[in-house]
Amino acid sequence: MRQQHTPHVVVIMGVAGTGKTTIGPLLADRLGVPYAEGDDFHPPQNVAKMSSGTPLTDDDRWPWLDAIGAWAHGREGRGGVVSSSALKRSYRDRLRAAAPGVVFVHLTGDRKLIEDRMRQRKGHFMPTALLDSQFATLQPLGADEAGVAVDVSGSPEEIAERAVEALSRLG
Repeated sequence: MRQQHTPHVVVIMGVAGTGKTTIGPLLADRLGVPYAEGDDFHPPQNVAKMSSGTPLTDDDRWPWLDAIGAWAHGREGRGGVVSSSALKRSYRDRLRAAAPGVVFVHLTGDRKLIEDRMRQRKGHFMPTALLDSQFATLQPLGADEAGVAVDVSGSPEEIAERAVEALSRLG
């Protein structure tokens, strides 16, 4: 008999252009749980700042992270996938404070590949000029953080499958 386990609430994280919005729904579908787009939790003033090429401050991010954390908390025991850059340890700590069981899938990859993908996408408010600030801010998952790093080379389907496999090893 296959052991039943409680579905993870997954935060799919990484710098802009790693494919959070593409991989997130694919991962959620494979896990049989709902997906929430992290960008939808931003207040309008944050979107306006990013659209103008201005990086967000931590004070800008706290209400956004709290809204994502509340969604994740509401999915505990039932599973879900939500995207959030979650670049700093302090941001992930804030998410864990709201939803202690959350796990992270950190989408990682070569900077040139990520920049190329950003240039190809249409209708997104994050300009490639902010990519340097994202990489400068990024603090990869610590060994004591529940989560996995998944390389973003290959097709979205291959990336999502790697994420499912990595998550299955978390138990």
